[in-house]
Amino acid sequence: MQMLKYPFFLLPVMLLMLACNSTPPSANQALDRKADSVLALMTLEEKIGQLNLPSAGQFTTGQAENSDIAKKIERGQVGGLFNIKSVQAIREMQRIAVEKSRMKIPLIFGMDVIHGYETTFPIPLALSCTWDMNLIEQTARMAATEASADGINWVFSPMVDLCRDPRWGRIAEGSGEDPFLGAQIARAMVRGYQGNDLSAPNTVLACVKHFALYGASESGRDYNTVDMSLHRMYNEYFVPYQAAVEAGAASIMTSFNDINGIPATANRWLITDVLRRQWKFDGFVVSDYTGISEMVDHGIGTLPEVTAKALTAGVDMDMVSEAYLNHIPALIKEGKITERQVDEACRQILKAKFRLGLFDDPYRYCNEQRAKTEIFTPENRAFARRVAAESFVLLKNQKDILPLEKKGTIALIGPLAHAPENMTGTWSVAARHSEAISVLQGLQRALGDKARVLYAKGSNLHDDAAYEERATLFGKTLRRDSRPAEVLRQEALKVARQADVIVAALGESAEMSGESSSRTELTIPKTQSELLDALLATGKPVVLLLFAGRPLVITKEYEKVPAILNVWFAGSEAGDAIADVLLGLASPGGRLTASFPRNEGQIPVYYSQKNTGRPLEQGKWFTKFRSNYLDVPNEPLLPFGYGLTYTTFQYSDLTLDKTSMGADDTLRVTVSVTNTGKREGTEVVQLYIRDKVATVTRPVKELKGFEKIQLKPGETRTVTFAITRRHLSFYNNELQWVCEPGDFEVMVGRNAADVLSKTFTVN
Repeated sequence: MQMLKYPFFLLPVMLLMLACNSTPPSANQALDRKADSVLALMTLEEKIGQLNLPSAGQFTTGQAENSDIAKKIERGQVGGLFNIKSVQAIREMQRIAVEKSRMKIPLIFGMDVIHGYETTFPIPLALSCTWDMNLIEQTARMAATEASADGINWVFSPMVDLCRDPRWGRIAEGSGEDPFLGAQIARAMVRGYQGNDLSAPNTVLACVKHFALYGASESGRDYNTVDMSLHRMYNEYFVPYQAAVEAGAASIMTSFNDINGIPATANRWLITDVLRRQWKFDGFVVSDYTGISEMVDHGIGTLPEVTAKALTAGVDMDMVSEAYLNHIPALIKEGKITERQVDEACRQILKAKFRLGLFDDPYRYCNEQRAKTEIFTPENRAFARRVAAESFVLLKNQKDILPLEKKGTIALIGPLAHAPENMTGTWSVAARHSEAISVLQGLQRALGDKARVLYAKGSNLHDDAAYEERATLFGKTLRRDSRPAEVLRQEALKVARQADVIVAALGESAEMSGESSSRTELTIPKTQSELLDALLATGKPVVLLLFAGRPLVITKEYEKVPAILNVWFAGSEAGDAIADVLLGLASPGGRLTASFPRNEGQIPVYYSQKNTGRPLEQGKWFTKFRSNYLDVPNEPLLPFGYGLTYTTFQYSDLTLDKTSMGADDTLRVTVSVTNTGKREGTEVVQLYIRDKVATVTRPVKELKGFEKIQLKPGETRTVTFAITRRHLSFYNNELQWVCEPGDFEVMVGRNAADVLSKTFTVN
């Protein structure tokens, strides 16, 4: 390890502070004292500098020192950087900080590592469909290992925003519509990123986002306002954020939206009262990209005014806008804020750097040997391939078309069939897009000389070239074909007529979902839909590979197409994983974590709705003067938890060990699950509860447990769930966490709509 000069000037101060207390300090107290020992030596300008997080861009090694960013680092005006990649570039910037600035305080380096680093996993919505917390934790652990090997020590993940409106493009980044499942995933991701010891060089700081309620933006339009009751906040939307905090998340990012008329980034109630005081969060809070300066457009003040509001609210670090850097000194002179507030924010940033071990060795994340041997390895890619297969959701499989046999001729058709750059999905900034595996490549490799694969593009992504350009940003080209749509279609039909089965790779491109990719129409684009109709008209068996970053409206396709496999965007190994599942080398293991609407007019449609005073009778479509539609049923096309596999399962013998329980008792629920098919398969057994009578209206059902099991043909397993007070409690209108006596219904089944049920009473 390189010997450093700067720790020695801190040593006398630290020893003096520790000597003043004969009681051994707690870990948090020790961190506070270490941070305070540095704070005592800093100027106001240097403290403010620690609160500044500019975007570095990507420098060429050897040129960084002459940049404007480097000059600010040397002056102590930067606390961290993001959007910079590679050990060499990061080492150069760190060297300037620890060798040229007066205080020699190391930088932290962040990046949007959302679903993997160079080895990319399925997008988070797809990952949630695995319902496998160990698997999800492992993906975060592997992402942390790769990112930290390349110099990164802070990731802007997990995104835990609950979303029930698939028009919002960022539903792709989250875990769907359910707070209970979202909370489990939030915990798993934080554990995976941070491990048990943040000073270990293969761990990174997690940054939970976006706090708060961002997934409930009005009309599904990104960055839009949110208006929500406290009852819904605490019982539903807050749940995954709080779970991440309880798991030890080191940082939190504020959201762009306003809450009760106050933007989240200036919302003291949200950041200080809820996050810090109620939930005891002791990490640091960072704004989102230009989140502070954007509050001027929200209409709550000038840039200096919103700067003061953000710091007063509890935002410790300013991403990109440099409002803190430029306006805090004057605000202190004017008495609008205090230096003590700056100290509090700076202390949190310094504590994070101590937790990472950067004061001991600022170059601990700059190991070139790790960068060469731990990133995009064959082992990592093999794991990503397995995870991808687990995320696919089989939506329909009429007459057991799938899995396909390894013989004859397969026609692979569609704009997503050979599009490697799109396989990694949205928010894959570090991915090697050109090295991702397309469906065509995966099928060809899997089949070898056992079967022929004929390929035709068949259509462009969209008839509108400008739309397609907006949907293929960041190098995720689909290589638009300038020929007329009918010419492309006829070319595909010529290929299709030579085949025994047609596989149509259709749907969204990677950037049709994600940030600033909201849609009002959620159907497959018209030109692709027309291609699919033409392929169906051939009379050949058709399998639809559905690419999507959100629940799509596939009502027409679900009616007409015999087999549909939702493959989302599965990451760098997508093509091989898709081939594995198509050919039966792996079984689709996914279950939906967001309901699929019949049309956009149903939105929001989610399973945990509340009853009205005029509910529609179960099994009916329409009754006058009841809560229903004239044109479609109330139920979604595909419910939460839905998913098929290559075998079948039967549920029986739902049993409760008692019919009444005290509030502090445990009630055990058992159910038998049998594999009634001919193949081994995976099932996700789901437990739902309904509080039938309460002091406030409660959802018709809420997920409160699940277990993923693997069964061989003919095998039966008894699955047991334990229900405690925690599963039955909720926040009442006084925001008290209560378990109220009364009748409850417990439901167990394959999805939210297909359950067995029993009742019990809480005394």
